[in-house]
Amino acid sequence: MKTCGLDVHKDMIFCAIYDGKKSVVRKFATFTPDLEGMCDYIMSEGVDTVAMESTGIYISAVRTVLRQHGMRAVVVNPYLIKQMPGRKSDVKDSVWIATLMYNRMLNDSFLPDGELSRLRAYTRDYCRSVRRRDSTLTLIDQLLVGMGIRLSSCLSKITTKSFRRVAEAVAGGESRPEELEKLVHGCLKHKRDGSLRKALTGCCEEKDMWRLGRKMDELRMYESQVEDARKHMEELADANYREEVALLCTIPGVSRISAICVIAEIGVDMSQFGSSARLAGWAGLRPRNDESAGKYKSTAITKGDKHLKAMLVQCAWGAVRARNSRFGSVFSRISSRRGVKKAIVAVARKLLVTICAMLRNREQYCPQKTGRTLTASQFEKLLKLRARQYGKLCLQASQAGVSALQLTEISQSNSVKAVYL
Repeated sequence: MKTCGLDVHKDMIFCAIYDGKKSVVRKFATFTPDLEGMCDYIMSEGVDTVAMESTGIYISAVRTVLRQHGMRAVVVNPYLIKQMPGRKSDVKDSVWIATLMYNRMLNDSFLPDGELSRLRAYTRDYCRSVRRRDSTLTLIDQLLVGMGIRLSSCLSKITTKSFRRVAEAVAGGESRPEELEKLVHGCLKHKRDGSLRKALTGCCEEKDMWRLGRKMDELRMYESQVEDARKHMEELADANYREEVALLCTIPGVSRISAICVIAEIGVDMSQFGSSARLAGWAGLRPRNDESAGKYKSTAITKGDKHLKAMLVQCAWGAVRARNSRFGSVFSRISSRRGVKKAIVAVARKLLVTICAMLRNREQYCPQKTGRTLTASQFEKLLKLRARQYGKLCLQASQAGVSALQLTEISQSNSVKAVYL
């Protein structure tokens, strides 16, 4: 059996063929005709699976050409196949990858093809356009503040229609505060005390209006890109993943757009990840193992899919704010001990585990049930806890002048709700 390892660079590819005893390394350019020649060479050696490191955009064309020639490309995380220090070169890297492939020590990364790849392209472009649109909106507010128009001080947020109308009017050459005030929503409370007119009184110059007009054109461009990407991703999701999107929308904090973005990153087949723990590690939502001499040096989360991680954190903030949500209780419990940032990452991980179970079992979201059956050790711990709580209660009652008999009568008269661990 022969294996092939590729060390991909910007202008050069080192191709190593390994048969278990010796290796042969050849060098190819990264132009498409050279890639096709490399594929013919690999197929002539009787190899149908090629392994390579994940090196960003450089491997995209290589994977496409390999797939068109009927070969399978195994893309591996470079962090997991590091070469030994002092023995690293481009030739040895390709041989090392081929050797690991021969000994079956490589785990393939999840890189979708077909419809899921198209959906991922739409969702990532949508999120990128949304970030650029919001950044442009912030720059527009900064330009208005530089012109003396402090409308954002009177509005709850700069994404309102009132802010948009005033910005377009100022970019068009209108600078009179009494005319700009008419463009603001009528129920604004700052209209009553006159502070709105003061905020709309600026010192506009021609160069500032010209810059503001350019930013408004840029904002309209990004808004059209957002709508176009959203249209394409919703059409593709409705045609292929309607049921899965409907399942994820039952989770508190997960909207339709968020569900489509999550499916584009992890797909709908959870068997390819093995378990929810491996999926959480692939997403970069679990603490790393960095222990030496019994001491943990770092518990920071690992690197993973940054697009999925950002979307899950955003959904986690919505889930913890939902009414009667178990994610909110988890957030409150962890944030009191570890802080807000670690708590929201923990909620994001729990959200991903929930999504994995729902897609695997094809079930809607169901909150965690209380009153489950306790084991013998759990029941013993519960009795000890209740005994300590009762002792503290009796001590506080005696200090307040309440006898144990009166305390028993009070507890029997009130309905006590059982709390299970």
